[in-house]
Amino acid sequence: MSLRSIFDAAEIRAEFQKAGISTHFITFIWKHVIQNPNCEWHEVPSLPSAAYSLLRTKFKPLTSTLDSVFDSTDEVTTKLLIKLQNGAFVEAVVMRYDSRLGKYGGDPRPGGPRATLCISSQVGCKMGCKFCATGSMGFKNNLSSGEIVEQLVHALRLSHIRNVVFMGMGEPLNNYAALVEAIHVMTGPPFRLSLKKITVSTVGIIHAIKKLPTDIPNLNLAVSLHAPVQDIRCQIMPAARAFPLEKLMDTLREYQKKCQQKIFIEYIMLDGVNDEEQHAHQLGNLLETFQVVVNLIPFNPIGTLSNFRSSSEQRVTRFQKILRGTYNIRTTVRKQMGQDISGACGQLVVNLPEKRSIGHDHLTDIEDLHL
Repeated sequence: MSLRSIFDAAEIRAEFQKAGISTHFITFIWKHVIQNPNCEWHEVPSLPSAAYSLLRTKFKPLTSTLDSVFDSTDEVTTKLLIKLQNGAFVEAVVMRYDSRLGKYGGDPRPGGPRATLCISSQVGCKMGCKFCATGSMGFKNNLSSGEIVEQLVHALRLSHIRNVVFMGMGEPLNNYAALVEAIHVMTGPPFRLSLKKITVSTVGIIHAIKKLPTDIPNLNLAVSLHAPVQDIRCQIMPAARAFPLEKLMDTLREYQKKCQQKIFIEYIMLDGVNDEEQHAHQLGNLLETFQVVVNLIPFNPIGTLSNFRSSSEQRVTRFQKILRGTYNIRTTVRKQMGQDISGACGQLVVNLPEKRSIGHDHLTDIEDLHL
């Protein structure tokens, strides 16, 4: 039987309660493991004797290992290849930047150096979006909540993490229970991440979106829309057939009514597919009654897996001007970073045995909204 991750919160709490051990020790154990990721259980001080026996027989400090680290020449993007206990690999990407650079409302920007971690929630993905390399892997398995949290533990060895975005491998809302538990762990002690700094991206799993306001109130939600009409969306995102655009928008309207906060809309720019002026007007009409931020994402090549081309800079600019000028919708263009380590949006896939791995891009625009 495989040992469980100590960060599988429900499992460790249940085992401690069954053994009559106070669950207050769990936070202390987590803190020790974060600071000493290669520790043995006997090295954790001041636990009841029953706890050591239980930990040795049922749990590991970390079930995953940091297999490889790839640093981009941009000097701010680092990709982590993480090997899971079952032998599969996932990737996480650390993106560092100084929020003081540039202007914010005409004034110097607040803050300072900070880092965001892009996390995977599954090995592979069921959604099969045609512009995303992860879909070419198919779906392998869900990560446990502990395996999700362990990506943060590995990243903390490299940088102080302030923001977390679930935009890595997999559809987070298809691994709903583990996602919710992992976020509760990340926002509690000893991690204490602010929920305002956590964003979950989804293609639009309607039944799961409906549950989020109850299970994780005030979570930042990002929706991978990528087309303003259902037929185009189905062409490039086969899973959209199960989530009709009209029903998705009704669900998002109800979500926003409950949560009273902006929704991030992700829109990948594909030349001749969804980037024409009529598409900008269709998108503007679709979103003008919502409080949203539209993030236009340049398409990144994924080799022979796709025939799509990235929209020209002129088309992206025109698209942005229509949304901003005609519909008064805040619209940003995602900055691309880490491409030399195959670290750009939509390229995340792990090819073995070569262990060539692909990550995610810098999410400057989304994080700017978290100030």
